[in-house]
Amino acid sequence: MDLLILGGTAFLGRAVAAAALAQGHQVTCASRGSAPIAPGATLVRLDRDTDSLAAVSDHRWDAVVDVSRQPGQVRAAVRELDTAHRVFVSTGNVYADHATPGTSEDAPLLPASTGDVLPPDADGLAYGSAKVACEEAVREGRSTATVVRAGLIGGPGDVTGRVGYYPWRFAHPTGDDVLVPPDPTFPVAVIDVDDLAGWIVTAAQQRLDGTYDATGPTTDLATVLDAARRVAGSSAVARPVPAEVLADAGVEPFMGTPSLPLWIPDPDWRGFMTKTSRRARRDGLVTRPLEHTLERTLAWEEGRDAPRACGLTDAQERQLREVLDARGVR
Repeated sequence: MDLLILGGTAFLGRAVAAAALAQGHQVTCASRGSAPIAPGATLVRLDRDTDSLAAVSDHRWDAVVDVSRQPGQVRAAVRELDTAHRVFVSTGNVYADHATPGTSEDAPLLPASTGDVLPPDADGLAYGSAKVACEEAVREGRSTATVVRAGLIGGPGDVTGRVGYYPWRFAHPTGDDVLVPPDPTFPVAVIDVDDLAGWIVTAAQQRLDGTYDATGPTTDLATVLDAARRVAGSSAVARPVPAEVLADAGVEPFMGTPSLPLWIPDPDWRGFMTKTSRRARRDGLVTRPLEHTLERTLAWEEGRDAPRACGLTDAQERQLREVLDARGVR
């Protein structure tokens, strides 16, 4: 298979390139080249914010993989690139309802955005609407298409640190406990980046025509924290922090600094990370155990060279623990 990846140098895109190369496919990455491509791939330097697709539009591709969040870029790729099949990586943010865990691809979507460009400071709803517009553009193309609504992705290369924070924190505790969110029952689902990437290559090769949720199996925060503690080999215990204490201290849920990941207090977002993904599993998606993903993520976290975009620093965790102790909260 002669595969074009629009991007291919960061996290999922690079994992897709590596998976395709491992299966013997030819891989071209059209990218700014701001990060190394997978060894064996061909780099075509191209900035989709400013450049046309002329450098890759004079070739018939067996498949094109696109991860863009910009509707204008996706429309241009559909219009200008000649391919037998497209794989578009979308997101679970496209759904209008995040309150119910374990819904399927038939759940209602947000309205599609009408513009070509998603602003850098767009919120989650704007991001979801932009991805809906991207999905619509892909489906209007002449080729078959796989639309992959990815869930929370973990594994080596996740600069956000959402999945890696707790294994890393248990491996580097600031005391005899690790501060965690107050709701251990919060539903969590994590898919390993290499499992998702491998299935994207399968979808391209088999020209799977349809829309698929692609998430890991649903579990709960307590299970994730137990697994994080085991892979870290830590004797520290999880110490839940009441939601009101977190709010008073300015500790955000899920993302940001400071924050505690993998938890959202708003009940309207309780099912955010979880989908059934039955359709994808029926068509070949296989996911490894959560503990294996956390092991791989921790190994990468130990050598990370970019700031983590979530969690608590050592100083922030100590300060929050002092607040708990002063309030007599155990």
